Amino acid sequence: MWEPAQRLKVTKQQRATLERWVASPTAQQRTVLRSQIVLLASKGTANHAIAKQLGVSRPTVLLWRDRFAQEGPEGLRRDRPRGSRFPKLSENKVKAVIEATLYSKPASATHWSVRPMAKAQGISSAAVQRIWSAHGLKPHLVRSFKLSSDPHFVEKVRDVVGLYLNPPEHALVLCFDEKSQIQALDRTQPGLPMKKGRAGTMTHDYKRNGTTTLFAALNLLEGTVIAQCMPRHRHQEFLRFLKRLDRETPQRFDIHMVLDNYQTHKHPEVCRWLKDHTRFHFHFIPTSSSWLNLVERWLAELTNKAIRRGAFPSVRSLEQTIHHYVQHNNDNPQPFVWTASAEEIIRKVNRGKVKLETLH
Repeated sequence: MWEPAQRLKVTKQQRATLERWVASPTAQQRTVLRSQIVLLASKGTANHAIAKQLGVSRPTVLLWRDRFAQEGPEGLRRDRPRGSRFPKLSENKVKAVIEATLYSKPASATHWSVRPMAKAQGISSAAVQRIWSAHGLKPHLVRSFKLSSDPHFVEKVRDVVGLYLNPPEHALVLCFDEKSQIQALDRTQPGLPMKKGRAGTMTHDYKRNGTTTLFAALNLLEGTVIAQCMPRHRHQEFLRFLKRLDRETPQRFDIHMVLDNYQTHKHPEVCRWLKDHTRFHFHFIPTSSSWLNLVERWLAELTNKAIRRGAFPSVRSLEQTIHHYVQHNNDNPQPFVWTASAEEIIRKVNRGKVKLETLH
Protein backbone atom coordinates (compact mmCIF):
# COMPACT_ATOMS: atom_id res chain seq x y z
CA MET A 1 0.00 0.00 0.00
CA TRP A 2 1.23 3.49 -0.87
CA GLU A 3 1.41 5.94 2.03
CA PRO A 4 -0.94 8.91 1.52
CA ALA A 5 0.82 12.08 0.41
CA GLN A 6 0.04 15.53 1.73
CA ARG A 7 -3.18 16.69 0.20
CA LEU A 8 -2.85 19.35 -2.48
CA LYS A 9 -5.05 22.34 -1.67
CA VAL A 10 -7.66 22.86 -4.38
CA THR A 11 -10.57 25.30 -4.03
CA LYS A 12 -14.10 24.41 -5.10
CA GLN A 13 -13.83 26.77 -8.06
CA GLN A 14 -10.49 25.28 -9.13
CA ARG A 15 -11.87 21.74 -8.77
CA ALA A 16 -14.84 22.59 -10.96
CA THR A 17 -12.50 23.94 -13.62
CA LEU A 18 -10.27 20.86 -13.53
CA GLU A 19 -13.24 18.47 -13.67
CA ARG A 20 -14.66 20.39 -16.65
CA TRP A 21 -11.36 20.02 -18.51
CA VAL A 22 -11.17 16.29 -17.75
CA ALA A 23 -14.71 15.75 -19.07
CA SER A 24 -14.31 17.95 -22.14
CA PRO A 25 -13.92 16.03 -25.46
CA THR A 26 -12.09 19.00 -27.02
CA ALA A 27 -9.54 19.69 -24.28
CA GLN A 28 -5.88 18.99 -25.07
CA GLN A 29 -4.77 15.60 -23.76
CA ARG A 30 -1.81 17.08 -21.92
CA THR A 31 -4.18 19.44 -20.06
CA VAL A 32 -6.48 16.52 -19.19
CA LEU A 33 -3.57 14.45 -17.85
CA ARG A 34 -2.23 17.29 -15.73
CA SER A 35 -5.72 17.97 -14.35
CA GLN A 36 -6.08 14.30 -13.38
CA ILE A 37 -2.76 14.46 -11.53
CA VAL A 38 -3.92 17.48 -9.51
CA LEU A 39 -7.34 15.99 -8.75
CA LEU A 40 -5.79 12.78 -7.44
CA ALA A 41 -3.25 14.77 -5.44
CA SER A 42 -6.09 16.79 -3.90
CA LYS A 43 -7.44 13.53 -2.47
CA GLY A 44 -4.14 12.73 -0.76
CA THR A 45 -3.21 9.92 -3.20
CA ALA A 46 0.49 9.03 -2.96
CA ASN A 47 2.69 10.36 -5.75
CA HIS A 48 3.84 6.83 -6.68
CA ALA A 49 0.23 5.69 -6.91
CA ILE A 50 -0.73 8.62 -9.14
CA ALA A 51 2.22 7.87 -11.43
CA LYS A 52 1.30 4.20 -11.69
CA GLN A 53 -2.41 4.87 -12.24
CA LEU A 54 -1.85 7.46 -14.98
CA GLY A 55 1.20 5.83 -16.60
CA VAL A 56 3.62 8.68 -15.97
CA SER A 57 6.79 9.09 -13.96
CA ARG A 58 6.94 10.28 -10.33
CA PRO A 59 8.96 13.42 -11.30
CA THR A 60 6.13 14.33 -13.70
CA VAL A 61 3.62 14.11 -10.86
CA LEU A 62 5.82 16.29 -8.63
CA LEU A 63 6.30 18.82 -11.45
CA TRP A 64 2.61 19.43 -12.01
CA ARG A 65 1.76 19.42 -8.31
CA ASP A 66 4.29 22.22 -7.84
CA ARG A 67 3.16 24.08 -10.96
CA PHE A 68 -0.48 24.02 -9.79
CA ALA A 69 0.50 25.19 -6.33
CA GLN A 70 2.34 28.17 -7.84
CA GLU A 71 0.07 29.18 -10.74
CA GLY A 72 -3.28 27.45 -10.28
CA PRO A 73 -5.22 25.82 -13.16
CA GLU A 74 -3.80 28.15 -15.82
CA GLY A 75 -0.33 26.82 -15.05
CA LEU A 76 -1.45 23.43 -16.37
CA ARG A 77 -2.41 24.75 -19.81
CA ARG A 78 0.94 26.04 -20.97
CA ASP A 79 4.55 24.94 -20.98
CA ARG A 80 7.16 27.32 -19.77
CA PRO A 81 9.63 28.49 -22.44
CA ARG A 82 12.64 26.27 -22.65
CA GLY A 83 16.16 27.45 -23.04
CA SER A 84 18.18 26.65 -26.15
CA ARG A 85 20.28 23.52 -26.08
CA PHE A 86 22.99 25.40 -27.93
CA PRO A 87 25.12 28.26 -26.63
CA LYS A 88 24.10 31.49 -28.35
CA LEU A 89 26.64 32.90 -30.76
CA SER A 90 27.30 36.62 -30.81
CA GLU A 91 25.91 38.71 -33.65
CA ASN A 92 29.45 39.51 -34.74
CA LYS A 93 30.31 35.83 -35.07
CA VAL A 94 27.16 35.09 -37.08
CA LYS A 95 27.95 38.05 -39.34
CA ALA A 96 31.52 36.83 -39.78
CA VAL A 97 30.33 33.38 -40.91
CA ILE A 98 27.86 34.88 -43.38
CA GLU A 99 30.41 37.30 -44.88
CA ALA A 100 33.06 34.59 -45.15
CA THR A 101 30.56 32.32 -46.92
CA LEU A 102 29.50 35.01 -49.38
CA TYR A 103 32.73 36.85 -50.10
CA SER A 104 35.64 34.50 -49.55
CA LYS A 105 36.94 31.05 -50.48
CA PRO A 106 39.02 28.51 -48.56
CA ALA A 107 42.66 28.24 -49.56
CA SER A 108 42.35 24.83 -51.25
CA ALA A 109 38.78 24.72 -52.59
CA THR A 110 36.31 26.60 -54.76
CA HIS A 111 33.70 26.92 -52.00
CA TRP A 112 33.20 26.50 -48.27
CA SER A 113 31.95 23.31 -46.66
CA VAL A 114 30.84 22.89 -43.06
CA ARG A 115 34.01 21.59 -41.40
CA PRO A 116 36.52 24.02 -42.98
CA MET A 117 34.22 26.94 -42.11
CA ALA A 118 33.83 25.69 -38.54
CA LYS A 119 37.59 25.40 -38.17
CA ALA A 120 38.22 28.83 -39.69
CA GLN A 121 35.66 30.52 -37.43
CA GLY A 122 36.42 28.54 -34.26
CA ILE A 123 32.88 27.23 -33.80
CA SER A 124 31.20 23.84 -34.12
CA SER A 125 30.07 22.30 -37.40
CA ALA A 126 26.50 22.24 -36.09
CA ALA A 127 26.66 25.99 -35.47
CA VAL A 128 27.74 26.59 -39.07
CA GLN A 129 24.86 24.44 -40.33
CA ARG A 130 22.36 26.38 -38.20
CA ILE A 131 23.64 29.72 -39.49
CA TRP A 132 23.54 28.62 -43.12
CA SER A 133 20.08 27.14 -42.72
CA ALA A 134 18.72 30.26 -41.00
CA HIS A 135 20.03 32.53 -43.77
CA GLY A 136 19.30 30.27 -46.76
CA LEU A 137 22.97 29.77 -47.67
CA LYS A 138 23.89 26.66 -49.67
CA PRO A 139 27.52 26.96 -50.78
CA HIS A 140 27.61 23.32 -51.89
CA LEU A 141 25.03 24.01 -54.61
CA VAL A 142 25.52 25.86 -57.89
CA ARG A 143 23.08 26.51 -60.73
CA SER A 144 23.98 27.09 -64.35
CA PHE A 145 22.73 30.09 -66.31
CA LYS A 146 23.32 31.95 -69.54
CA LEU A 147 22.14 35.46 -70.33
CA SER A 148 21.24 36.01 -73.94
CA SER A 149 23.36 38.47 -75.92
CA ASP A 150 20.83 38.59 -78.76
CA PRO A 151 20.49 42.25 -79.87
CA HIS A 152 16.78 41.61 -80.52
CA PHE A 153 16.17 39.87 -77.19
CA VAL A 154 13.34 42.15 -76.05
CA GLU A 155 11.44 41.98 -79.33
CA LYS A 156 11.74 38.19 -79.56
CA VAL A 157 10.66 37.62 -75.96
CA ARG A 158 7.59 39.79 -76.43
CA ASP A 159 6.76 38.02 -79.66
CA VAL A 160 7.04 34.46 -78.27
CA VAL A 161 5.47 35.15 -74.88
CA GLY A 162 2.67 37.03 -76.65
CA LEU A 163 1.92 33.83 -78.58
CA TYR A 164 1.81 31.83 -75.33
CA LEU A 165 -0.38 34.23 -73.35
CA ASN A 166 -2.58 35.49 -76.17
CA PRO A 167 -2.50 33.07 -79.12
CA PRO A 168 -4.06 34.34 -82.36
CA GLU A 169 -7.51 33.17 -83.40
CA HIS A 170 -7.92 30.59 -86.16
CA ALA A 171 -4.32 29.47 -85.76
CA LEU A 172 -2.25 26.70 -84.19
CA VAL A 173 0.79 27.50 -82.06
CA LEU A 174 3.41 24.76 -82.32
CA CYS A 175 6.62 24.69 -80.28
CA PHE A 176 9.23 22.90 -82.36
CA ASP A 177 12.70 21.53 -81.75
CA GLU A 178 15.00 18.67 -82.72
CA LYS A 179 16.59 16.37 -80.18
CA SER A 180 19.63 15.22 -82.13
CA GLN A 181 22.05 12.37 -81.57
CA ILE A 182 19.86 10.36 -79.17
CA GLN A 183 22.02 7.33 -78.46
CA ALA A 184 20.69 3.79 -78.38
CA LEU A 185 22.67 2.64 -75.34
CA ASP A 186 22.60 -0.95 -74.13
CA ARG A 187 24.04 -1.90 -70.75
CA THR A 188 26.88 -4.42 -70.63
CA GLN A 189 25.14 -6.42 -67.89
CA PRO A 190 21.52 -6.72 -66.71
CA GLY A 191 20.60 -4.43 -63.83
CA LEU A 192 19.05 -5.50 -60.54
CA PRO A 193 15.46 -4.49 -59.73
CA MET A 194 14.58 -2.13 -56.94
CA LYS A 195 13.60 -3.68 -53.62
CA LYS A 196 13.00 -2.48 -50.08
CA GLY A 197 16.09 -0.68 -48.82
CA ARG A 198 17.89 -0.76 -52.19
CA ALA A 199 17.58 1.28 -55.36
CA GLY A 200 17.50 -0.34 -58.76
CA THR A 201 20.92 -0.73 -60.35
CA MET A 202 22.42 -0.41 -63.81
CA THR A 203 26.00 -0.71 -65.00
CA HIS A 204 28.02 2.46 -65.44
CA ASP A 205 29.34 1.30 -68.83
CA TYR A 206 27.34 0.68 -71.98
CA LYS A 207 27.43 -0.31 -75.64
CA ARG A 208 26.59 2.24 -78.34
CA ASN A 209 24.19 0.92 -80.96
CA GLY A 210 23.70 4.00 -83.11
CA THR A 211 21.77 7.27 -82.90
CA THR A 212 18.56 8.86 -84.06
CA THR A 213 17.23 12.42 -84.23
CA LEU A 214 13.75 13.29 -83.01
CA PHE A 215 11.77 16.11 -84.65
CA ALA A 216 8.92 17.17 -82.36
CA ALA A 217 6.20 19.85 -82.50
CA LEU A 218 4.15 20.47 -79.35
CA ASN A 219 0.62 21.82 -79.77
CA LEU A 220 0.46 24.66 -77.23
CA LEU A 221 -3.29 24.47 -76.67
CA GLU A 222 -3.86 20.71 -76.61
CA GLY A 223 -0.52 19.32 -75.38
CA THR A 224 -0.39 16.78 -78.20
CA VAL A 225 2.85 16.18 -80.10
CA ILE A 226 3.64 15.44 -83.73
CA ALA A 227 6.96 13.62 -83.73
CA GLN A 228 9.17 11.78 -86.18
CA CYS A 229 12.56 10.07 -85.86
CA MET A 230 15.05 10.54 -88.70
CA PRO A 231 18.64 9.38 -89.14
CA ARG A 232 20.10 12.82 -89.88
CA HIS A 233 19.68 16.45 -88.86
CA ARG A 234 19.76 18.60 -92.00
CA HIS A 235 17.50 21.04 -93.79
CA GLN A 236 16.22 18.16 -95.92
CA GLU A 237 14.87 16.37 -92.83
CA PHE A 238 13.47 19.64 -91.50
CA LEU A 239 11.62 20.24 -94.77
CA ARG A 240 10.26 16.70 -94.67
CA PHE A 241 8.90 17.35 -91.18
CA LEU A 242 7.37 20.68 -92.23
CA LYS A 243 5.55 18.89 -95.06
CA ARG A 244 4.21 16.39 -92.55
CA LEU A 245 2.92 19.24 -90.38
CA ASP A 246 1.27 20.71 -93.44
CA ARG A 247 -0.48 17.40 -94.15
CA GLU A 248 -1.55 16.60 -90.59
CA THR A 249 -2.89 19.97 -89.49
CA PRO A 250 -6.20 21.49 -90.67
CA GLN A 251 -5.63 23.68 -93.74
CA ARG A 252 -7.98 26.36 -92.44
CA PHE A 253 -5.54 27.22 -89.62
CA ASP A 254 -2.40 29.29 -89.80
CA ILE A 255 0.63 27.68 -88.18
CA HIS A 256 2.74 29.76 -85.80
CA MET A 257 5.94 27.87 -84.96
CA VAL A 258 8.25 28.72 -82.07
CA LEU A 259 11.76 27.48 -82.82
CA ASP A 260 15.43 28.20 -82.20
CA ASN A 261 18.04 29.88 -84.38
CA TYR A 262 19.64 26.73 -85.78
CA GLN A 263 20.92 27.53 -89.28
CA THR A 264 18.94 24.65 -90.80
CA HIS A 265 15.72 26.51 -89.97
CA LYS A 266 16.88 29.46 -92.12
CA HIS A 267 18.22 27.51 -95.08
CA PRO A 268 17.39 29.02 -98.52
CA GLU A 269 15.34 25.97 -99.50
CA VAL A 270 13.33 26.28 -96.29
CA CYS A 271 12.74 29.97 -97.00
CA ARG A 272 11.55 29.17 -100.53
CA TRP A 273 9.16 26.55 -99.17
CA LEU A 274 7.75 29.07 -96.68
CA LYS A 275 7.03 31.54 -99.48
CA ASP A 276 4.83 28.88 -101.12
CA HIS A 277 3.15 27.96 -97.83
CA THR A 278 2.08 31.28 -96.40
CA ARG A 279 0.11 29.82 -93.51
CA PHE A 280 3.40 28.97 -91.78
CA HIS A 281 4.91 31.71 -89.62
CA PHE A 282 8.22 31.26 -87.78
CA HIS A 283 8.90 32.90 -84.40
CA PHE A 284 12.53 32.59 -83.41
CA ILE A 285 13.45 32.60 -79.71
CA PRO A 286 16.46 34.71 -78.63
CA THR A 287 19.86 33.03 -78.73
CA SER A 288 20.85 31.15 -75.54
CA SER A 289 17.20 31.06 -74.46
CA SER A 290 16.09 27.49 -75.07
CA TRP A 291 14.02 27.67 -71.86
CA LEU A 292 11.63 29.94 -73.77
CA ASN A 293 10.58 27.07 -76.02
CA LEU A 294 7.94 24.94 -74.27
CA VAL A 295 8.76 21.83 -76.27
CA GLU A 296 12.06 21.70 -74.36
CA ARG A 297 10.02 20.90 -71.26
CA TRP A 298 8.34 18.02 -73.06
CA LEU A 299 11.67 16.71 -74.38
CA ALA A 300 13.08 16.76 -70.85
CA GLU A 301 10.20 14.56 -69.66
CA LEU A 302 10.74 12.19 -72.57
CA THR A 303 14.40 11.84 -71.57
CA ASN A 304 13.70 11.35 -67.87
CA LYS A 305 10.76 8.98 -68.20
CA ALA A 306 11.57 6.90 -71.25
CA ILE A 307 15.20 7.15 -72.34
CA ARG A 308 17.68 7.78 -69.53
CA ARG A 309 17.18 4.46 -67.73
CA GLY A 310 16.43 2.45 -70.85
CA ALA A 311 18.51 -0.26 -72.47
CA PHE A 312 18.29 -0.30 -76.27
CA PRO A 313 19.92 -3.10 -78.30
CA SER A 314 19.25 -1.20 -81.54
CA VAL A 315 18.17 2.15 -82.94
CA ARG A 316 14.87 0.57 -83.89
CA SER A 317 14.10 -0.36 -80.28
CA LEU A 318 14.96 3.19 -79.21
CA GLU A 319 12.63 4.67 -81.83
CA GLN A 320 9.85 2.26 -80.83
CA THR A 321 10.17 3.46 -77.23
CA ILE A 322 9.99 7.09 -78.35
CA HIS A 323 6.93 6.45 -80.52
CA HIS A 324 5.23 4.60 -77.67
CA TYR A 325 5.85 7.57 -75.36
CA VAL A 326 4.47 9.99 -77.97
CA GLN A 327 1.35 7.84 -78.40
CA HIS A 328 0.79 7.67 -74.66
CA ASN A 329 1.22 11.45 -74.44
CA ASN A 330 -1.32 12.03 -77.21
CA ASP A 331 -3.82 9.66 -75.61
CA ASN A 332 -3.57 11.62 -72.34
CA PRO A 333 -2.34 15.11 -73.30
CA GLN A 334 -1.38 17.53 -70.55
CA PRO A 335 -0.62 20.99 -71.98
CA PHE A 336 2.03 23.13 -70.33
CA VAL A 337 0.73 26.49 -69.13
CA TRP A 338 2.98 29.51 -69.54
CA THR A 339 2.49 32.13 -66.79
CA ALA A 340 5.42 34.57 -66.86
CA SER A 341 4.84 37.83 -68.71
CA ALA A 342 7.37 39.25 -71.15
CA GLU A 343 8.01 42.23 -68.90
CA GLU A 344 8.81 39.99 -65.92
CA ILE A 345 11.34 38.05 -67.99
CA ILE A 346 12.96 41.21 -69.37
CA ARG A 347 13.27 42.76 -65.89
CA LYS A 348 14.85 39.60 -64.50
CA VAL A 349 17.38 39.36 -67.34
CA ASN A 350 18.24 43.03 -66.99
CA ARG A 351 18.87 42.56 -63.26
CA GLY A 352 21.20 39.69 -64.09
CA LYS A 353 23.12 41.79 -66.59
CA VAL A 354 23.50 44.64 -64.10
CA LYS A 355 24.75 42.21 -61.46
CA LEU A 356 27.30 40.72 -63.87
CA GLU A 357 28.58 44.17 -64.77
CA THR A 358 29.14 45.05 -61.11
CA LEU A 359 31.10 41.83 -60.53
CA HIS A 360 33.47 42.20 -63.49
